[in-house]
Amino acid sequence: MDIRCKRIYEHPAPLDGHRVLVDRLWPRGIRRTEAQLELWLPEIAPSNELRRWFAHEPQRFDEFTQRYRLELAGQAERLGQLRALAETGTLTLLYATRDDRRNNACVLADQLRASECRKS
Repeated sequence: MDIRCKRIYEHPAPLDGHRVLVDRLWPRGIRRTEAQLELWLPEIAPSNELRRWFAHEPQRFDEFTQRYRLELAGQAERLGQLRALAETGTLTLLYATRDDRRNNACVLADQLRASECRKS
């Protein structure tokens, strides 16, 4: 399973495979046509409350990860949808934040990879 994370402001590439935006809010300055998305799943993004609490403060990332994983536990259908895409080719989870290591797409990608390991 090839799952990647990429900032939506980077140019789409053929190697991206299935491009899925996993942010709750549409990113500023991006037109839907230029995003070249296969899917936008705002519902799988962190809740507004969690998103506001985190506020991209690096020292809060560990707790953010724990809280977001708890929210993901209730998203079986959408996680299954993403797993199905990943099984048919590369899945690129798109996010808007500038931090390429501490964001919800990275947590989601890790969650999807871990669930694949448990299946094996």
